[in-house]
Amino acid sequence: MSQDPDYYRTVSLKLSDVLNDIGVNERMVLKMRRTVLLRETMHTSKHTLMGLNASFVYHFGSRSEGSTTIGLQSDFDTLVCNSEFNVIQDWIEWQPGRHNLLMIQDETTSPGYCLLQHLRDDEPLPLPNSFLDHIPDSNLRVSRGKVLLKNTVFRDVIRAGIVINGPASSLQGRPGFPDKDFVAAYHCKSWPAEAQSWLLRQGKGKWPTENMKRYCETTGCFVVPVSSKNSQNEELEWRISTSLAERCLMFSLNITELRCYILMKMILKTFMNPQCDSVLSSFMCKTVLYHCIQNTHSNNWQQSNLLPCLMCCLTILQNFVTQENCPHFTIPENNLMAGRISPHNKHKIFEILQNIIQSKGCALLEISIDDLGRRLQVKMNMVEAFQYYPTPAQIHSNISTELLNSTAEAVSACHLLLLTEIRHDGNEIVRENLSNLMLTLTKMYRKMGFNCLGKSAMKLLAPLLSSSLGSVIASHDIYTTHSISSEALGWFSVGLNSDVSSGRLKLASALYCAGDMERAEFVLRNTEAKYDLNTVEPASGCIEQRRSYQRSEFINNCNNGNEEVMQHYTAFCVRFLQCEICSVPEELQYEMFRSTQEDRLERDEELDSWMDWAVVDSLTYLYFLQYKTYSALQRVADQQCALANLVTTVETEPNLHHKETALNLLGQCMEQENRHTDALRCYMISLNIRGRNNAANLLICRLLNKIVNMQENTMC
Repeated sequence: MSQDPDYYRTVSLKLSDVLNDIGVNERMVLKMRRTVLLRETMHTSKHTLMGLNASFVYHFGSRSEGSTTIGLQSDFDTLVCNSEFNVIQDWIEWQPGRHNLLMIQDETTSPGYCLLQHLRDDEPLPLPNSFLDHIPDSNLRVSRGKVLLKNTVFRDVIRAGIVINGPASSLQGRPGFPDKDFVAAYHCKSWPAEAQSWLLRQGKGKWPTENMKRYCETTGCFVVPVSSKNSQNEELEWRISTSLAERCLMFSLNITELRCYILMKMILKTFMNPQCDSVLSSFMCKTVLYHCIQNTHSNNWQQSNLLPCLMCCLTILQNFVTQENCPHFTIPENNLMAGRISPHNKHKIFEILQNIIQSKGCALLEISIDDLGRRLQVKMNMVEAFQYYPTPAQIHSNISTELLNSTAEAVSACHLLLLTEIRHDGNEIVRENLSNLMLTLTKMYRKMGFNCLGKSAMKLLAPLLSSSLGSVIASHDIYTTHSISSEALGWFSVGLNSDVSSGRLKLASALYCAGDMERAEFVLRNTEAKYDLNTVEPASGCIEQRRSYQRSEFINNCNNGNEEVMQHYTAFCVRFLQCEICSVPEELQYEMFRSTQEDRLERDEELDSWMDWAVVDSLTYLYFLQYKTYSALQRVADQQCALANLVTTVETEPNLHHKETALNLLGQCMEQENRHTDALRCYMISLNIRGRNNAANLLICRLLNKIVNMQENTMC
């Protein structure tokens, strides 16, 4: 492989082709970044709508940078910033009436770490030690004459099943799902004092540029609740993070630099982590890349030079391991390798890196992640092409599909959390709360710049909230006047295009309950025409569920746009709060009363709030409503067709999120058909899916009572 005099150029170009094929190209990177930043904006906007103005959500890490592939299976990294606390580095930044925390660095703190001293909120003075005598607080501790905030302050809010991993609360080991890391932090508006020298440093690569540094300086820093490896203040030390500045650096990289980083992560995962206790991290690889770019000429970072660039990075990493010192890029005094590498692992890592460097790229042929090694062999004509691996077009479509599903689930989850926040038994109160939400959302939208991500986030949330508001108003209208007001219809019309079906089904449901069967049938027929069974995929933020199958046409269409295609190819579940009960057919109302007091003990009140509502998959509800509407219109053939479609959906649709509800509705249709054995079978299957918090328990009792009464009447 290395006899070609133009060897390094040839391999670099072929390697670049392979990385392009597996999705590491400008188009897919930008698409990944847009998706993750949109989710970030949406969750922060959700907090603002909920009145949590002090809470900001950031998605950092590989997925937000576009520095990952399908095979790398990167985690989701989320930082939730609570800005109720004013973290300062200088007394001049103190603010009255705020919770002020002063960052302290002394001889006891490690480089890149600090202590947080609690200050008074009425005048710029330290909180006196005697404060804890009067108001005990387990999150504060007096040390060396100062009242300091412990880094365990966020531990009290951690849910069951969460693993503590450094500063992160991690959700791990769920088959079919990536791990999720959640980090709580405070933000400091000023740039870290320890990183001031970085603003002045300049390497031969003239990167970062002066403009980038000026921007980075404005991002300030976070303080993250974790101490250094060998800290003297294990419970009190906080790590200083410049994640926003690092995002700026990552977004400035060209595609060759990004590919180099991804190759380093593949090498780490393939060769080093399995043998060396995972002592090296991808963040170290990123830091190595930064140092390498800063100290090499910018014209080196070209596709035809990818392999030498990679060897340069691996050589720097090898030197860092030898010295047991990997200087943090913005805070170089912070040694990322301090206390992490044992003598045995140090020798092993050095040996592995040496072999890879000396192989002149041949070691890359052993990388199985994303079939990189095999694909490179094909590009180099070392083996024949293979047909059973995904093509570049399929890979790009699969990535786009995952991104669209991620966006759809985020939209649905935000809608669910907003409904959870404003839920109430009283219709008038919920109506007022939803109206206020829509007013706030409109004001936020108008303040945003043209064509920004914030506006896109608002456009995705507004239709779902509009449909909910229309349904709440319609429920009151039906209860009082047995009709639907023009106000309710106006809100319904705004919500029609949230997705393929959910807004239309909310309208059809209200029309059915108001007795307007002709218009209900028209809306349902229109919805069925839009719901292409070969293209549309269900989406829900209620339950995190692994997708067992996705339609090929859906995958193909995902590749042709961003979040806007959701309107045509995604079907959200349909949600009804209890105060919408008059907009819900009797059969679905049972779902609002699924939980006994004993059942509630089995629920996670944060994740299972929807169990007090009626929630159903769109396709299920479409056919159920058709069955009921055609029954009312006495169109028997159409009614039986709808029932057959409902049966087929329950039996064959692999991605139903609320299958137990679908079975409960089907069972009640069977009761209407006097097919009691089939109805009982539906309820029993439903209970096999969800034993508790299931309306089937009530429906079985009701059915058995009906059967007994029928038998008694027959005997009489």
